[in-house]
Amino acid sequence: MSSRVLIAGLFHETHTFLEGSTGLTDFEVRRGEELLACTGDASPLGGILESAQRFGWTVLPTVDFRASPSATVQDEVVETFWEEFCRRAEPELQRGVDGICLVLHGAMTSTSLPDVEGELLARLRALPGAARVPVFGVFDLHANFTERMARHADCLVAYRENPHTDGRESAQRAATLLQRCLTTRETPRLTFASVPVIWPPTGTGTAGEPMRGLEALARQLETRPGIWAANVVAGFSFADTPDTGVSFSVVSTASEADARAALAELCSLALRNKAQGNVSDPPVDEVLAKLAPTPPGLTVLVEPSDNIGGGAPGDGTGLLRALLRHQLPACAVAINDATAVAQLAALPLGARITLPIGGKGSRLDAGPLVLEVELLSRRAGRFQLEDKQSHLASMAGDAFDMGPCAVVRHAGVTILLTSRKTPPFDLGQWRSQGLELRDFSFIGVKAAVAHRRAYDPIAARMLWVDTPGPCTSNVRSLPYQRVRRPVFPLDA
Repeated sequence: MSSRVLIAGLFHETHTFLEGSTGLTDFEVRRGEELLACTGDASPLGGILESAQRFGWTVLPTVDFRASPSATVQDEVVETFWEEFCRRAEPELQRGVDGICLVLHGAMTSTSLPDVEGELLARLRALPGAARVPVFGVFDLHANFTERMARHADCLVAYRENPHTDGRESAQRAATLLQRCLTTRETPRLTFASVPVIWPPTGTGTAGEPMRGLEALARQLETRPGIWAANVVAGFSFADTPDTGVSFSVVSTASEADARAALAELCSLALRNKAQGNVSDPPVDEVLAKLAPTPPGLTVLVEPSDNIGGGAPGDGTGLLRALLRHQLPACAVAINDATAVAQLAALPLGARITLPIGGKGSRLDAGPLVLEVELLSRRAGRFQLEDKQSHLASMAGDAFDMGPCAVVRHAGVTILLTSRKTPPFDLGQWRSQGLELRDFSFIGVKAAVAHRRAYDPIAARMLWVDTPGPCTSNVRSLPYQRVRRPVFPLDA
């Protein structure tokens, strides 16, 4: 007999230090049967739905809310999600449900709720008919995992890679473990532990330490009897919550002592190597001063402080100003500025205009940079992802829409202006606008680590630079008020 499985998604990485808030209109919402259109696409939801077909589940789709990383979420979003979920889930729970499979992020914070996922999982367990239903799901390794999340779920599986090339694969692992549970009638439990450590995103790439060693240890632990999954959770440092930081969880049917012993090994290794994750970036002028004469090949300049994938506005002018100061040739940067794009809408190609660019989204930036620019092109911003396993695919599926775009040039810098901030995780962003990166000597990307899958193959060198912005790698400069103290590196 086919297993009846409820499916839902709630995905947002919340940067609590940003100005403003994230409302309903910022979310892409799918309801009921609309979720099924994602079957087989590059998103985690697409992976779960494809697995459901393979296992012969009767899928009970409810609701899926997704938004790009941004400021604190309005409570209305959480309550609307919950109302729409209940409207579809409660009748199915009354008929009987065999399992629940969720796509989560794990670092969502609303005005009133520092732990949105924990709150909603607790509410879910309290629904009539849901107390003993297996609750499984997938989440981002940049979650700020909580005890409440562990208590009210049976199996949550984290991504293993950063950049997140395995979002879809991880979702399918979660679905496979749910099928194991449904087949064997053996329900695991989720055991959790945290360490007093906060790492910036630049310190959480899985190709280097400390994450590489932690993930290797987690894979070893998964070979032990009864360990279904071991999760390394790097945390999201730009959220001011009591649970911000590094944590670990184990999904197991082993004894509590064995699960705790596995967690203790992970915690011990993280504490020994905590300094390796505390990455800092050199000042941008110091880096650019060393790039004359122009070195051969493409130099990728990484600007973590304006990391779009971490919630930054993507309109910071710090790197752009530095490129102009140092008069570097053949440069390209992308700036999110819908107002600038609109001002160019009626101009003929080749026109020149003096335009304020960027500097509108963060009080830390120096403000708009006024430049005389030449309009090179205007195009629609929707593009198909060239890499269906990229970090961007884990967020958006097969395509992304930058909104109306324009390409302008000032001196030696080509500027791609977008109307919607676009994480620089796929080269289709540039090619869709008629730009080939082989034509440039320097390119700036507003990212921390997740861009590397796209840019590593084409870069002769990759240099990280510090500029003003809300996603600084120097977490000691952030005005934390809620985090548990003491915690490294904020305290001795």
